[in-house]
Formats: sequence, structure tokens, C-alpha cells
Amino acid sequence: MDDTFFMQLALEQARLASGVGEVPVGAVMVLDGKVIGTGYNQPICRNDPTAHAEILAIRDAAANLQNYRMPGCTLYVTLEPCAMCCGAIMHSRLARVVFGAGDPKTGTAGSVLDLFSEQRLNHHTAVTSGTLAAECGGLLSDFFAARRQRSAIV
Repeated sequence: MDDTFFMQLALEQARLASGVGEVPVGAVMVLDGKVIGTGYNQPICRNDPTAHAEILAIRDAAANLQNYRMPGCTLYVTLEPCAMCCGAIMHSRLARVVFGAGDPKTGTAGSVLDLFSEQRLNHHTAVTSGTLAAECGGLLSDFFAARRQRSAIV
């Protein structure tokens, strides 16, 4: 199984978010080729600004591993992580993050900032960007286009 396979699983999580009216971002945590955590955006549903897909996947994986550290794990996420999520990724000691679409407004894995390459920080997670970027970005674009269209009708 390769990055594309796991990103497809993250896209399935993103579609769950879209289905409940959340911004369609999904995440899957993998260790040794097995999914150990999943999550999709739920800040509106949970009334929780920290309920991003990455955070929920990290929490799920930590509970499954019974550990707050996850060395050797890879997080697949459909959208470039924000600063909060990058912080959680680093504190979790993830080996790698793979994301699909870049985020030119809040992305901190290379678009706006690159927290993962900040040498003053004590943990450095490897980053792979652009995996299924068109599909991940298309899901977001379609979601926001539909939202704008609904707003115009009202």
C-alpha cells in the first residue's frame, strides 16, 4: 500500500465531514501499514474549535496505542495542516505527514509558514505534499462553491 491508498482513505473521512456540513477535511493515521486512527473535521458539530481532522485522528490513534507519543506513524490528511495541527503533530512525535491540497491562507507546512522545517524546534516531522492534490482540492472547492450558491439563493 502506498501514499495514494491511504490518502483515498483520508478522502473518505473528508466526505463524512462534508456529509454533516463540516469543511471536508479528513485524516488517517498509519503505523506499519495499518490504520490506527481516523478523523474528520467536526468543530461545528462538537462546538470545539480544536476538532480538526488531524487532531481527532491523533486522539484516536493515541487511544488505540495507549500512548501520547507516536514515533514511526504517518498522518495522511487531505489539507495542509494549520499551526495548531502542526503543533499537535510535532508533540505526538509523528515521523511523517502526507497532505493533499495546500492551504494558501492557513497552511503551516510550507504555504504560509513551514513549522516542520523550523530548526529551533525540537522535533522534525518529514513532510510529503501534493498527494492526490487535485482530488483533495476539488472536494474543498466543490464544498465552498455549493455553500456560496446556497447563500446566494437565500
